[in-house]
Amino acid sequence: MAFPYKHVLLIGATSGIGKAMAERLIAEGVKVTAVGRRKDALEEFENAHPGLARSVTLDITQLDKLAEFAKRITEVSPDIDCLFLNAGMQRSFDFSKPESVDLNTFHAETTVNYTSLVAVTHTFLPFLIAKEGPSGIIFTGTHLSIVPAAQLPGYSASKSALNVFAMCLRDQLRNTQIKVTEIAAPAVKTELHDYMGLEVGRNVGMPLEKFTEEAYQGLLSGEDTIAVGAIMLPGAKEAIADIVAKRRAVFTSLAEMMRSRN
Repeated sequence: MAFPYKHVLLIGATSGIGKAMAERLIAEGVKVTAVGRRKDALEEFENAHPGLARSVTLDITQLDKLAEFAKRITEVSPDIDCLFLNAGMQRSFDFSKPESVDLNTFHAETTVNYTSLVAVTHTFLPFLIAKEGPSGIIFTGTHLSIVPAAQLPGYSASKSALNVFAMCLRDQLRNTQIKVTEIAAPAVKTELHDYMGLEVGRNVGMPLEKFTEEAYQGLLSGEDTIAVGAIMLPGAKEAIADIVAKRRAVFTSLAEMMRSRN
């Protein structure tokens, strides 16, 4: 099966998973408009792939700028048929030592990982709904949305919120041509863990190249929930898969019951 979309608007494309997925899509001949905060990295990406790559500098946490951004980008590239949301931030917090918790950073993490992605989705939905032919919204999530890491309460909670939003959005868009997909990622060797220190953080998790290939193959499979790797504990992969499957079944039944009452 071929990748189903022709032009991907990829948010969070200047580093880590987002950058790697952008490169992988380009390698398959998919057009990518890369969005991020680092202008130099975006220009380097665009210059490396003439004809297939475009770039736009944007801080998606500036929510008041999203409407103008969406208007401009869809006028320039009306063939965009996929929104790929990769932006992410991870920090550790210890609420047993409340004096050590910077709530501004905690709230910023929630904005990057959840609120801003909901806002981007909302902003682009009218454009995607009006399109003819298949279109998609892809979220990069994490296994920690199902089993949270105690040391990462902000990251785990915000990704759990994103996971729930993706499930609800998928159900609400069930009668449209828009497919909602979520990639559940393990720890991956990227800049996400730099708060641990470069020597430690850049060696945490699955190699980025391996993750990227498995995620891409998952997208080709057509599944709407793609689990790559696992939490690094014996039996965790099977346990999470069981939780996800049972939760999905109950969610679907609840959604159908609530619709029948309207």
